[in-house]
Amino acid sequence: MKKAENIIVGISIGDLNGIGSEVVLKTFEDTRMLELCTPVIFANVKILSFVRKNFESTVALHGIDRLDQIVVGKVNVFNLWKEGIDLNLGTNDEKVGEYAIKSFVAATKALKDGEIDVLVTAPINKYNIQSESFKFPGHTDYLNQELEGDALMLMVQDNLRVGLLTDHIPLNEVASHLTEELIFKKIETIKQTLIQDFSINKPKIAVLGLNPHCGDGGVIGTEEDTVLKPALKKLFEKGTLVFGPFAADGFFGSNQYEKYDAIIATYHDQGLIPFKTLSFGNGVNYTAGLNKIRTSPDHGTAYDIAGKNKADYNSFKEAVYLAIDIYNSRNEYGEISQKPLKTKEKQL
Repeated sequence: MKKAENIIVGISIGDLNGIGSEVVLKTFEDTRMLELCTPVIFANVKILSFVRKNFESTVALHGIDRLDQIVVGKVNVFNLWKEGIDLNLGTNDEKVGEYAIKSFVAATKALKDGEIDVLVTAPINKYNIQSESFKFPGHTDYLNQELEGDALMLMVQDNLRVGLLTDHIPLNEVASHLTEELIFKKIETIKQTLIQDFSINKPKIAVLGLNPHCGDGGVIGTEEDTVLKPALKKLFEKGTLVFGPFAADGFFGSNQYEKYDAIIATYHDQGLIPFKTLSFGNGVNYTAGLNKIRTSPDHGTAYDIAGKNKADYNSFKEAVYLAIDIYNSRNEYGEISQKPLKTKEKQL
């Protein structure tokens, strides 16, 4: 297994007009972080030096022009482009969006090629990244195309883990997407993630209902009775410890969530609102279900405070920690699963 400081954490810089570069630099001002990993920021050392001066940051940056020049114990900046960029902090700029995607695509390729061990992505603006060459709603959909597996958004903060059956789709389309096939696939992904990435041998998973009060026996919706309950019953009978559906309104307020290793919400806001309320700015977005590891902070570009030295970097720092923890868990899981079973010698 790699020594901690040799775990290469690739970082895509996100929208340079947002708070991404600020939280990245603040994270690595603490030199103890370099005992846990070796960061490589996909950007340009000149522009990050400009950002560093703006925040009076003390972090020392080490520019490299090739990924085989990475130096352990340094905050490496891979010079992905040479030209300067005009920044107007706190504004939406399509040109800056192009550089955000250039950074992300290059970092993803490095992850695929094994040149970095894990990827942590700084926030992007989902509107200014769209182009003829990049037509994805965000990071997750592109990663799902480029990496093996089936991506699932899993929000993590300590023992609170919230996954989604559906994510970035309109609310009026959620019900039509809830199929037995989707439920089987997503729950299997969550189960495997909890085992190999979080070292939980027999995970307990809770599923929230779609409708208020789980439909009240069909009075205000039937999806619980016609789709969710039959699918969960089949999974439970096959050995998956899955429970529900639970009425979403009281599930978190009553602390019921503490009994489970993961909770699966049927749609985006049903899961993200309680998660962000409970995680207090320390939450992490983990893309589960892929053959590579990617995490990100649970916030966006925050244009309103960009350039004002007000950004809280805890979520980004936790994203780095989680990526490292999952990398180590996967290695340990791989070592255990590859060991031959011990058999007793025959008694003569």
